[in-house]
Amino acid sequence: MAKSAGSRKTTITKESYEFLRNYINNASPVGFETWGQKLWLEYIKPYVDNYYIDPYGTAVGVINESNPFKIVIEAHADEISWFVNYVNAEGLIYLKRNGGVDHQTAPASRVLIHGKKGPVKAVFGWPAIHTRHGADSKETQPKTDNLWLDCGARNRKEVEALGIHIGAVVTYQDGFDELANGNLVGRAFDNRIGGYMIAEVARMLKENKKKLPYGLYIVNAVQEEIGLRGAEMIARRIKPNIAIVTDVTHDTTTPMINKNIEGDVVCGKGPSLSYAPAVHNKLLGVVEKVAADNKIPVQWRALSRSTGTDTDSFAYSNDGCPSVLISIPLRYMHTTVEMLHKDDIDNTIRLMYETLLTLTPKTNLSYL
Repeated sequence: MAKSAGSRKTTITKESYEFLRNYINNASPVGFETWGQKLWLEYIKPYVDNYYIDPYGTAVGVINESNPFKIVIEAHADEISWFVNYVNAEGLIYLKRNGGVDHQTAPASRVLIHGKKGPVKAVFGWPAIHTRHGADSKETQPKTDNLWLDCGARNRKEVEALGIHIGAVVTYQDGFDELANGNLVGRAFDNRIGGYMIAEVARMLKENKKKLPYGLYIVNAVQEEIGLRGAEMIARRIKPNIAIVTDVTHDTTTPMINKNIEGDVVCGKGPSLSYAPAVHNKLLGVVEKVAADNKIPVQWRALSRSTGTDTDSFAYSNDGCPSVLISIPLRYMHTTVEMLHKDDIDNTIRLMYETLLTLTPKTNLSYL
């Protein structure tokens, strides 16, 4: 693997990089995360003392389970997708969203329909440019109600024969790839990159033989994309004392993004820390100091009423849980070409790892 900024050796190994590639290429749609969770658990099992899966599929690896003081590091496992909603007489398939999938990026994309007989290849059909005519002679724009899938069937019976049914989930085919200058591209880095990073933290703790003075819960939660549901459930079950949540945030340097609203965050310049009501200021200060002490570059954002991440579910769970959000910058969120930088992966892993080595049950997080 290439080295990160300066001459420091990256945390990413050949084996972990192969896991990342396989993990990104595997489907893990909202409500059907089991396919991805199996891969994640197989990877993390050697690095934890125990593991379990909750009723809706959130996967948890545990270190020092008997310790009453509990710290969570968390990511979410689900990706945005589609549901089969209607098949017309000609065998064309119409859809509903499953999470915040962007209909404008769909035309001419290749997908997999996960039916009862296994995945079926299909495409988002779209008419040729010189045949499209809409109201007032303007081009027809893609919308959920005028997008369809074509799987090669020519009637409803042929669709059904392939095992496709109402409610079958649909994911894009696009997978993992490398671009120039340390950039990676893939589908659903939001937020399987987080699942990868928390697994790497567990690996580093095990391989470096670190003994923690608390119980550590490595949580890969389900159903974030439809309202933080998995985190809400698992927070009630674990009842953590501290939560460190990792997710993606917007690289704001591309066209069509207003920095006045979204702030100034750049891929390759380090993880992003946020001020927000749900982010505990004292815990944020601990993470900021860890970054400074270990020369880990960080960027800053201010968020409003909600972080829009699982941080909110953990922060406001039970009697309140001091929580912090560590985000990795991402370009083209909720598309099939999400892009991030290897250095940010490395530095986000390091920041979580070093923070865990700093925290103890005696860390003072009291506001008064």
